[in-house]
Amino acid sequence: MALIIVESPTKARTFNYILKSTKENDKNNYFVFASMGHIRDLPKSRIAIDYEHDFKPDLEPILNKEKVITQLKKLATENQEIILATDQDREGEAISYHIAYILGYIDENWPSIGFKKGLTLKRIVFHEITPKALAEALANPETLRLDLVKAQMARRILDRVVGYELSPLLWKKTGKNWLSAGRVQTVALRLIVEREKEIKAFTTEEYYQIFGEFFKSEIRNTKFETNSNVQNIKAKLISKDEIAYEQKTTIKLFAGDYVYTKTSINKENVESIKQDCLNDKYKVLDVEESIAPRYPMPPYTTSLLQQDAYYKHGFSSKQTMRLAQDLYERGLITYHRTDSFNLSARFVFPAKEYIEKKFGKEYALEKPRGFRTRSKSAQEAHEAIRPTKLLDVKVAFKGKKEGKLTTNHQKLYTLIFNRAIATQMKEASIKTIKTTIISDTKYIFESEQQQVIFDGFLKVFDPFYVNSHQTIIKLEKGVEIKLKSLEEKALLSKAPPRYNEASLIRILEEKGIGRPSTYAMIITLIQIKNYTEKDGRYFIPTSIGTSICDYLSVSFPSLFDLSYTASLEDGLDKIANKEEDYIKLLKDFYIPFKKELEIQKGNDSMLSISEDIKGVCPEDGGNLISRFSRFGKFIACANYPKCKYTKSIVKVVKNRKCPTCGGQVVVKFTKSKKRFYGCGNYPKCKWSAWSLAKL
Repeated sequence: MALIIVESPTKARTFNYILKSTKENDKNNYFVFASMGHIRDLPKSRIAIDYEHDFKPDLEPILNKEKVITQLKKLATENQEIILATDQDREGEAISYHIAYILGYIDENWPSIGFKKGLTLKRIVFHEITPKALAEALANPETLRLDLVKAQMARRILDRVVGYELSPLLWKKTGKNWLSAGRVQTVALRLIVEREKEIKAFTTEEYYQIFGEFFKSEIRNTKFETNSNVQNIKAKLISKDEIAYEQKTTIKLFAGDYVYTKTSINKENVESIKQDCLNDKYKVLDVEESIAPRYPMPPYTTSLLQQDAYYKHGFSSKQTMRLAQDLYERGLITYHRTDSFNLSARFVFPAKEYIEKKFGKEYALEKPRGFRTRSKSAQEAHEAIRPTKLLDVKVAFKGKKEGKLTTNHQKLYTLIFNRAIATQMKEASIKTIKTTIISDTKYIFESEQQQVIFDGFLKVFDPFYVNSHQTIIKLEKGVEIKLKSLEEKALLSKAPPRYNEASLIRILEEKGIGRPSTYAMIITLIQIKNYTEKDGRYFIPTSIGTSICDYLSVSFPSLFDLSYTASLEDGLDKIANKEEDYIKLLKDFYIPFKKELEIQKGNDSMLSISEDIKGVCPEDGGNLISRFSRFGKFIACANYPKCKYTKSIVKVVKNRKCPTCGGQVVVKFTKSKKRFYGCGNYPKCKWSAWSLAKL
């Protein structure tokens, strides 16, 4: 009898279903038990790090896990074999390690850890929860990867030291004992704060673009080979006398260079240029025709999935990870915390057969396509995210009602399925025709059209693009054409954009800050702490977030520097790969940090937080200002505590009415910062909804 230990009940149910349906279970009886996540950790009530003894962590069983621990110990005595089957990343390895410790298998004397003499237990690793993968893992068990445990504990200690040492300093400086500082969350906040400063410093300039609509009788349509008496082609004015109107400007920002464009066409000269063009004569100067392949994008990594799910379905990073976790634990996709582009032979060869059968042999590759990862830390032994079986969403989800799989699960699965299939399809073939039109006075207009010659992977990945690029209008070089009309567009030079969840994840990954599995928690924290708020989809730093960020980045310049934070991440990767000493990394971090901390503790100056005036208090005539508490932002009288007037901040949804009473629909948030919608007449009307889609 063997005891298999996993983290979650859903994973346990999937294991049980697989084991009961395989012949292997006739020979070996397995009992699957869920630990419900971590069972041992640093206590919340104190820092629990012994600096004088090599940063020894004082680990304790987690509160309310006594029942689970008792069950584990009992089951361990009742089974001849123990198999640890937690997730394959560092966090999963740490969960297995602490279970092994509780069961008496670990000789722990930090920084030294190892197995007690004569005692061994099995660890199985798998990328997907399928019968074949589970059978292979059980047939080839491993041992606990203790270097991964050290890397996870090093990260835990680093974050604990920064959080528990800096947070009291913030309390002292602000008088607000609910504030907190984090090693990575503060760097993410700094990106948002610095971007807001860059936006305010940007000088917006008005400029114009001019478009001409040209026509010539009997222009040939290259898709249908027919003639039409009225076919117009739209082209943009790009130059005069070989001097380009468009100008590119590069400015240096905190996170890198930013390039923006504008033209030299302005309010003063736009009308004269238009008049010149209207009185001019035109002919086709050149027609450049080319056919080029377009290749599919690589399969999903964690960060790419989070970004795509945000842009295509509006899923937050936290929501995406929760949905992906459900899909993984039910055996529908491979492990979703990965930074590798690898796809196994288990997928690519059946994918070829699927593509040939579904779309035709012309869409299949002769040999599998691979992708080279750009991430230095990518684990090449891992796989990208893909479906475990070549089943489209209708077939894959048929009969899977357990656990309440939703339409959102289906949307995410479809993204993953289509992206993975597209990687193994033939490249698309795109014809591009670039038409250059010149006037007698040397004004030049340019038009670029694209036509899908062969859709290839786009048949699955972007059918809308295929359908909208079926025809092009081809002109002959030297032919005279006529200007039908001119249109000018007034534009403003674009300031650097604010970060949304997807772009913040992209820059964090680009700079090597955090790891894909941590992005969702980072983004959640900076919102829960009221350091940022959202304007639509975009992050805006609050006044308190800006003040804290500015203070920390000036007082601890190295700690919250992008390159230094990235170097710490590299160090943690090296620990996991047995390339760096665990204690050396912690000492190299802590010694300079401690010096900076002592300097700031000796500085008695207070940190002032600017407040925006929001009106006049109806009770004593004082200023109404924004205030923050652990529960969020609200409006209060500046004369507090003499005047205790407060009111909540309500955002009204335009053009939406409560379906129950006809009142205003307002945006609300749960304590965990999850957005929902409710009636503005609450508590008289208690209507609420997570989405407005059906309203």
